[in-house]
Amino acid sequence: MNAVTDWGEYLLNAIDASDVTAVSKLNQEWPKGEDAWSAHLSLFPAVQRVLNPPFINPHLPKMYAVCRELLPYMEADDIPALLYMETMEYARRVKLEKRPQTALEQIQVGTIATTAVVTANLFGDVEQAITSHDVDGTASLFAAFLRQQDGQELARRLLLLGSGYLDRSLGHSISCTAFILQEMLVREQGRESLWPVLLLLADYFVKGGFNTTPALREGLQGQERASPDFILRSTTGSSFIDIHHTITLYAIERARDLFSRQEYGHLVASWLDWMGEKESEEVSVEASNRRTAPGYGSFYEPFSALDTQAVLKMAIPLTASAAGRKLLGRFLTKGLCDLYQGEYDPHYVTGLGAALWVVGQYAEHPSLASNALYQYLTFLFRGLGRNG
Repeated sequence: MNAVTDWGEYLLNAIDASDVTAVSKLNQEWPKGEDAWSAHLSLFPAVQRVLNPPFINPHLPKMYAVCRELLPYMEADDIPALLYMETMEYARRVKLEKRPQTALEQIQVGTIATTAVVTANLFGDVEQAITSHDVDGTASLFAAFLRQQDGQELARRLLLLGSGYLDRSLGHSISCTAFILQEMLVREQGRESLWPVLLLLADYFVKGGFNTTPALREGLQGQERASPDFILRSTTGSSFIDIHHTITLYAIERARDLFSRQEYGHLVASWLDWMGEKESEEVSVEASNRRTAPGYGSFYEPFSALDTQAVLKMAIPLTASAAGRKLLGRFLTKGLCDLYQGEYDPHYVTGLGAALWVVGQYAEHPSLASNALYQYLTFLFRGLGRNG
């Protein structure tokens, strides 16, 4: 492989063929930093086909989108290890069947006439197609809606639709959808084909039965972002469900600009209702007294030993400054990639994105950083310990 485009095409083909052996060659001949990120970007159409049975939720396409959130923390030399880890995960999993894009005029969507393309209630036709379990028709209606409106409006409507199913989907009807749509919006600007995303989301919404947009709840009027009290509740606990509370709120907040204040309040209220009566608890962490930032080697030693308290003791002081938070994000991302042995839960990546979002957005509340990091590291190390 001599050029960026060669790496991109090579890995794209390896993912499509589920060829883990071909991907493993990355460990022998790495694309360099910027080239590695360009290769990552080229994986977009193949990643939208990656499934994670027995779960119906598109965890891997969401993970792919969250990798973009990790990039600002990384140095160029860190990117190849991230590319290797994520590409191995895409290659080793089953794929959604390829379907060519079909013009709406060439199909019948349940009882919907082909004139649906020009109806005023096109999104109602979308919901009917989902109800009819028609993946091709749903994807084609997504495409028609996208042409009539734009990506932001499609994203807004799909997330409001998904908001009615948080308890059924463990939050994924928003969290997966939001990040996949965020990546779609970036790609829309570059005039790439969005059909792989539309087909993936059509398949997901049909499998999940997400077919009815709920009425807007009485939301939390006037709030610009989720309150620290909500974050504290969300980051309490480190179970599989607890970390999903934080990942889902992270997704809502990252998509907030798509919504009116009333709609945003509805989404947060839906999330709160799903979280239920969960109580908050602050984690007590003994911080390090060192005055200089640690080197990566010093950080990785307890990280690779899966020692939550030792990592937190080193990490918490870094959250006090912008430079420290950036360094912490780099160490955590690099450490996660360096520990990779060929199999990861995608929540190790999406949970990291959520934890770093809390650390960055609520920097004025040190207890929230402690809680978010404790939640993530405990979840991560417990999972890695079981697989060790």
